[in-house]
Amino acid sequence: MSRVNGAGNSEAGAVMRPGMLNLITDVPGLRVGNAEDARIRTGATVLLGDVPFTAGVHVMGGAPGTRETDLLAPDKTVEQVDALVLSGGSAFGLDAASGVADGLRAQGRGFAVGDIRVPIVPGAILFDLLNGGAKDWAENPYKALGAEALGNAAGRFEIGSFGAGTGATTATLKGGLGSASAVLPSGAVVGALVAVNALGSATVGEGPHFWAAPFEIDDEFGGLGPPVRHDGAALPPTKLSQHANTTIGIVATDAALSQAQCTRLATAAHDGFARALVPSHTPMDGDLVFAASTGARALDDPIAETLLLGHAAACAMARAIARAIHAANPAPGDVLPCWQAQFGQA
Repeated sequence: MSRVNGAGNSEAGAVMRPGMLNLITDVPGLRVGNAEDARIRTGATVLLGDVPFTAGVHVMGGAPGTRETDLLAPDKTVEQVDALVLSGGSAFGLDAASGVADGLRAQGRGFAVGDIRVPIVPGAILFDLLNGGAKDWAENPYKALGAEALGNAAGRFEIGSFGAGTGATTATLKGGLGSASAVLPSGAVVGALVAVNALGSATVGEGPHFWAAPFEIDDEFGGLGPPVRHDGAALPPTKLSQHANTTIGIVATDAALSQAQCTRLATAAHDGFARALVPSHTPMDGDLVFAASTGARALDDPIAETLLLGHAAACAMARAIARAIHAANPAPGDVLPCWQAQFGQA
């Protein structure tokens, strides 16, 4: 593996490659399920482990919407969770985690308290209530969407206009659900999953080039490379007038990490937001990253390996964000064009 010593040097020539699927489910033992409602233009996504996994979280946006994130702090008693949920719907969408919890309880899963099982299902939401969909529901639809997403959990899943990314938008283009993975020279796997509904933009100016271009692998979001020219002093486009934002994501690894180390991994993954979205972490975004560790692979060199895991998480997150925008599909009544319709022949 690539080693980092106290002087900050590393072995040259080591590279990261995507896993077989280039999805977060390249991390063994993890599955993802999506559910959507085309009429409402929204959805939910669940990350499920074959067994409970250690988790952490870090929030850098100014307007987060969360469920059960306090228990992920390193000083809290319960260190493992059964699932993580990303959802549209703003505060209404927090109920998606209830549908997941009900389904897990029916499966006999959850934290054991006497003869009772209490599924631990933290979640986060984005605001997609101004995207043109019908929001006239008589009953909150997100609990059912969460239950459906749990039932759809599998190793392979769709990205683009699916799950929590169904109704997502950015400043200039339709948003979406993205994922990417990386296998380190040590064999450790890191994956990212993200619902991109940013106040800012994933593309540079009015062109097709992605901010994340320097981190692209194997032309996974078009292979256009960075723009030839860019005015670094230009103010970026935003959708500030809509107040309809937030990018929420998960990074996961099979490396054995403590809750504190997961928190550090989530913190590092926020660099992927900053590399792929301009601006990011704004007062009107609820930008949040969960981190998950299945614990299957012991760390031989904790200092060096956690450093590289953080770097891999940030790179995978940036790639996942660009892949979300690149994969988004058009739908009747869209308030913004998707990348493929705008630049697919670029």
